[in-house]
Amino acid sequence: MTIADIKTTTQAKMDQSIAAFKNNLTKIRTGRANPALLDSVLVDYYGSSVPLPQVANVALIDSRTISVQPWEKGMGAKIEKAIRESDLGLNPASMGDLIRVPMPAMSEERRKEMTKLVRNEGESAKIAVRNLRRDANESVKKLVKDKLASEDDQKRAEADVQKVTDKHITEIDQLIAGKEQEIMAV
Repeated sequence: MTIADIKTTTQAKMDQSIAAFKNNLTKIRTGRANPALLDSVLVDYYGSSVPLPQVANVALIDSRTISVQPWEKGMGAKIEKAIRESDLGLNPASMGDLIRVPMPAMSEERRKEMTKLVRNEGESAKIAVRNLRRDANESVKKLVKDKLASEDDQKRAEADVQKVTDKHITEIDQLIAGKEQEIMAV
């Protein structure tokens, strides 16, 4: 493996960490309704637990209401039960085949809890990026030790990896700030 390979794989892995962080942010509830909020809800479907979007159509009715349209007639009660028992604090209402999931307004205390959760997720993402930086630097040091690269190459590679790390940390900070702003907006 060359220094260029190390840089490329580190960049790709850091991008994956950012993508995972963005995915985790979509699951954190804000004041507005978001269909992705129900992606983590598991429904009992003929004896196996299946994510809600695989047994029903999930869409927005308005900014505070999510609609869930089961694909099979008998699934309505199971879906409603799964949403109610999830840790999201939602109370679905069945209207024939359609299930309406109103998003309750969040209290100030709940908003602050959510911002803490966002910060914790952000810190986990930063730790992942820093660990990737450490692994890359160790790989470069191993190349120098094996005399496959010079110490000057090592210094340049570490500086480049640090630039990439700084860029990703800044992006994580921006995502955290944006999500906090979204949560605190009434």
